[in-house]
Amino acid sequence: MAERILLAGCGDLGMRVAARLLAQGDEVWALRRRPPEQTLPGLRWLGADLAAPHSLAGLPAGITRLVYLPAPDARDKAAYRTLFVDGLRHLLQALDGGALRQVLLVSSSAVYGEHDGDWVDEDTPPAPPGFNGALLLEAEQWLAAQAVPSTVLRLAGLYGPDRLQLVERLRAGVPRVPRALPHWANRIHVDDAATAIVHLLRLPAPLPLYLGVDDTPLPLDELYDFLARLIGAPLPGEGPAPAGVGSKRLSNARLRASGWVPGWPDARDGYAALLDT
Repeated sequence: MAERILLAGCGDLGMRVAARLLAQGDEVWALRRRPPEQTLPGLRWLGADLAAPHSLAGLPAGITRLVYLPAPDARDKAAYRTLFVDGLRHLLQALDGGALRQVLLVSSSAVYGEHDGDWVDEDTPPAPPGFNGALLLEAEQWLAAQAVPSTVLRLAGLYGPDRLQLVERLRAGVPRVPRALPHWANRIHVDDAATAIVHLLRLPAPLPLYLGVDDTPLPLDELYDFLARLIGAPLPGEGPAPAGVGSKRLSNARLRASGWVPGWPDARDGYAALLDT
């Protein structure tokens, strides 16, 4: 059955989601402050600002699914609160609540803290070490208290086309990694993140929370050394673990049990394919 779906904050990930939904025959709207000139056939753009409630007047009637996946302009507390907490509230107030059957909030594994390399899943209590995770968690909790059915997808670190900053930093010899004690990294290819979102929109009875990550957590030094060898760059030297991230191994068991299968279960294969094009 075709749905009427609104993607709020439709950047790179949102466009990948939109392409898959349109291919399935859904009606898809995308909301951004400045819609791009080049777009997908059939995608309907809405020029509006999530931080300005008056700009959200006159949204399409009958939206059945909302995917909330904006990206802040700045990495600061005020920008995150405006977009993820206030913006979500403004948009839900502006939409037709009688038609809306699901809100899918794209969140982040930043809501988790330090776990000394232990496995983390949806039952692990969140303990965000930074303002970004804290505000995303606040948005999750606010959404869970609303009447509309909701699903949260906490994504690990995204990589993919146009998301190869790590590779460029390795070429420049910038990164340092801890080697004496493993610091675990978790990744998901942006295309797999898109398929996970579409999958959760199609589930007849999704659970309230899922972790979006590939099958293969990797020690940071192992991932960085692999990429450095792949591009012929020097291996990164010894250094401290990234601040405010925490060492943990994220489990995708719940998402996989729901029927989702990653196209790139190991980031090493995903990066290798990207760098081979």
